[in-house]
Amino acid sequence: MKKKVGVILSGCGVYDGSEIHESVITMLALDREGAEMLLCAPDVPQMHVVNHLTGDVAEGENRNVLVESARIARGSIRDVKSVTADEIDALILPGGFGAAKNLCDFAVQGSSCSVDEGVAALVRAVHEAGKPIAAVCIAPALIARVLGGDHPSLTIGSDYETAEALENMGADHITCPVRECVIDEKNKIITTPAYMLAQSMSEAADGIEKTVRELIRLIGS
Repeated sequence: MKKKVGVILSGCGVYDGSEIHESVITMLALDREGAEMLLCAPDVPQMHVVNHLTGDVAEGENRNVLVESARIARGSIRDVKSVTADEIDALILPGGFGAAKNLCDFAVQGSSCSVDEGVAALVRAVHEAGKPIAAVCIAPALIARVLGGDHPSLTIGSDYETAEALENMGADHITCPVRECVIDEKNKIITTPAYMLAQSMSEAADGIEKTVRELIRLIGS
């Protein structure tokens, strides 16, 4: 029987949504592991829209996180509030600034951030059910906010200020090379730096693929 993994997206594009390379690599790795995917995103406005050609905020432009995430999902996606922990065997969150702007406001508030209600509820429910969770790039910041009380071991790579913010939320930050991942066996949480450190797609892919393999391994453990 195929394992079913929830994938929480945060829009479409590195500067204001899901990092597209990380998202596609994650989905490809899950497919190669024989997993079924349930793609989801919050049905909320983006924090802002960024022109990816110039890097500037597009003043006056508005986009919806779920609608934009549907681009990556090829239309097969659900509102995260409609997804329950009973439907999935594991959960993974690709990175991109959307994870820190739309799924939570870590990009603005740092360790005082809040998390989208539907995202937080699903992360908490999956964790309480003893099912594994993985997070890529900056997405571990969200995990630290929601599950910091359990003191998970996480990584965002090696950036001191970001690592310090995660520790302020209760996590134990572990410095990690880009092609590797950190595995918290007790809490069943796997994290990898990806484009927090990656200088090429292949570097990001190595870490993400290892993360996905470990996520599948931890299902049912």
